[in-house]
Amino acid sequence: MNTNTNFKSGFITIIGRPNVGKSTFMNRVIGQKIAIMSDKAQTTRNKIQGVLTTDDAQMVFIDTPGIHKPKHRLGDFMVNIAENTLNEVDVVLFMINAKEGYGRGDQYIIDLLQKVNSPVYLIINKIDLIHPEEVFQLIEQYKDKCDFEEIIPISALEGNNVDHLVDVLKGHLPEGPQYYPADQVTDHPERFVISELIREKVLHLTKEEIPHSIAVVIENIEEREEDKILIQAIIVTERSTQKGILIGKQGTMLKKIGRNARKDIEALLGSKVYLELWIKVKKDWRNKESQLHEYGFRKDEY
Repeated sequence: MNTNTNFKSGFITIIGRPNVGKSTFMNRVIGQKIAIMSDKAQTTRNKIQGVLTTDDAQMVFIDTPGIHKPKHRLGDFMVNIAENTLNEVDVVLFMINAKEGYGRGDQYIIDLLQKVNSPVYLIINKIDLIHPEEVFQLIEQYKDKCDFEEIIPISALEGNNVDHLVDVLKGHLPEGPQYYPADQVTDHPERFVISELIREKVLHLTKEEIPHSIAVVIENIEEREEDKILIQAIIVTERSTQKGILIGKQGTMLKKIGRNARKDIEALLGSKVYLELWIKVKKDWRNKESQLHEYGFRKDEY
């Protein structure tokens, strides 16, 4: 642990509407993939903590599910997680999508932020997608909507201004302890990250009706040979028709999901991986408390 008497540390939550780039930002800051990314909304379901440790500071970033109108109990869980982190942190980052601009969901979040005691930064993400003059227009549009500590435009994808943002945040953190070992980049166990990497491939490869009705459960992880790991996982979906889509003709879709996921998992673990996937149908699991609990969505976590 760091013994620097001037060491700074703190927790920073990232909040915003779905698909504003929160996970992309956290992966950029941490320097490796710990949160899954997709162009589909509501990709993040759980609170994911990414840890950035430097010589003089440790910053724990909390990537939260996008704020949206819930349509099932899983949606309630996701929104509660995001809202409750506001009262647990040292700094709040309210991230917006520069391309989309102000939307109805923003006002709901701004109303929540009015009750927050921690400093709030407005982060205008995806500035690489708009003309520089539009950035100034967005700043003008938002600056009086909340008492923002600062408004910082960035591109999480391209890395524009991200280092500056990290420096600004570091300067605002209080002196404090090092909460995690210097080489630890997330508070989640490997099983969780592996399941998320598999789910990401489903998001990328399947049609709109599939992604948000699935969960991934890691059944078994074991070392079989030197530097070779067997991982067995179940992809849970709600309908048998979805099962057929996920398997694909002669198993082609499931093989593709497994092949793409295995590459990321091997990079995460630094070992060769044998990945075995099965599909299981659990009707309407997103509305069943027992199923949510079994798949890792626990009320006592928010």
